[in-house]
Amino acid sequence: MHLLSGELVIPDDAPYDLIRAAGGIVTRFIPGGRVEIACIYREARGDWTFPKGKLDEGETFEQAALREVHEETGLTCDVVRFVGTTNYTHRKGKPKIVAYYLMSVADGEFAPNEEVDELVWLGMEHVRQHLTWERDQELFDLVANLPELRAQAS
Repeated sequence: MHLLSGELVIPDDAPYDLIRAAGGIVTRFIPGGRVEIACIYREARGDWTFPKGKLDEGETFEQAALREVHEETGLTCDVVRFVGTTNYTHRKGKPKIVAYYLMSVADGEFAPNEEVDELVWLGMEHVRQHLTWERDQELFDLVANLPELRAQAS
């Protein structure tokens, strides 16, 4: 997989049953230049993660990420940049790729819904240990070193 003109491109030889999904690492800046990241809790899965979901037909990864973040969190966001992907075997045995985008909140407010039971805003120093999945922790390690966050946080 690689990024082409700001959009993730899946190779032609990808598995036929590859699940394509996208999500967001949602940020907000609070007084003093402090950065907070949104983590969501899904009771049905018993996990803390980042908002994400499957692409709809004809949707780009970026469009899906913005839609899924809004559906799961109620937050309207702006994409700052592509961050990276996670790849794993879905609980139903199919291969899955999730493209993630760093996002900043533009508007909205969280309310519990069918998919997400809780949203917490965490300082950068608390995010990694809050996440359930190692793949999310590794993705966060990439995000924590992005110049967009360091410049705002200093």
